[in-house]
Amino acid sequence: MLVLIFFIVSLFASSIGAVFGIGGGVIIKPILDSLNIMEVTKISFLSSCTVLSMSLYTFINSKLSKTSLVDTKIATPFALGAVLGGLIGKILFSYTIHFFNNQNIAGIIQSSILIILLIFTVMFTIKNMSKNKIKPMHINNIFLSAIIGMVLGLLSSYLGIGGGPFNIAFLYIFFAMDNKTAAENSLYIILFSQISSVLTTLIKNEIQNINIYILIVMIIGGIGGGIIGRKISKKLNSSSFDKIFIIILILIIFISIYNLYVFTSKLSI
Repeated sequence: MLVLIFFIVSLFASSIGAVFGIGGGVIIKPILDSLNIMEVTKISFLSSCTVLSMSLYTFINSKLSKTSLVDTKIATPFALGAVLGGLIGKILFSYTIHFFNNQNIAGIIQSSILIILLIFTVMFTIKNMSKNKIKPMHINNIFLSAIIGMVLGLLSSYLGIGGGPFNIAFLYIFFAMDNKTAAENSLYIILFSQISSVLTTLIKNEIQNINIYILIVMIIGGIGGGIIGRKISKKLNSSSFDKIFIIILILIIFISIYNLYVFTSKLSI
């Protein structure tokens, strides 16, 4: 039963993540946190593995079918910056756990930051659906691209969400990408950051006693989600994309608020 739950969550989250370029970790982690069945560090690792499998499949498939919208001149330095930021984020998260010596406090910090960032992302998306859209920049500087990527990589890694919706907003604001182009470039960036995150965790042997069956099932769910997500993406227009995106973000906000309540209540026990 537990394995089935993990599969359904990974398949659903990866399908949504593949469509909207948010990876899926931003959905996987809050849902699994809310079920209270595993430590936050293990959930973060499983989430990263799932997102890695989905983003790798999506990238390879788009390249083989010659339908890729990835702008490597922008996305590659951005992605490399995200890798560095991801390493810094993992170090900061490990420091947070060791400093407080309490996984619940780490969960409170993660949930709080995630809620704030998601609210800003919803506000940004709603603003961009109006006639008075935010005027985007057109950054072509490799160094600036890497710096922006590093900031996002740090946030994503620290929050254990493997990318998230913030990429879409940043890719529009700084690089003037439309939503579908931003979604595919976001998955390319997420691919780099998750490779770094997973390898670092394995090399440092930070995760022990992971259920291998759950890991395999979530990877399968990630690939399955990538397949489903690409089919859905082809049928969505720009307006539908934004509306569904906002609904998903609001749902994640409510789940994260619930998680914040659960983590906080555990401290008082």
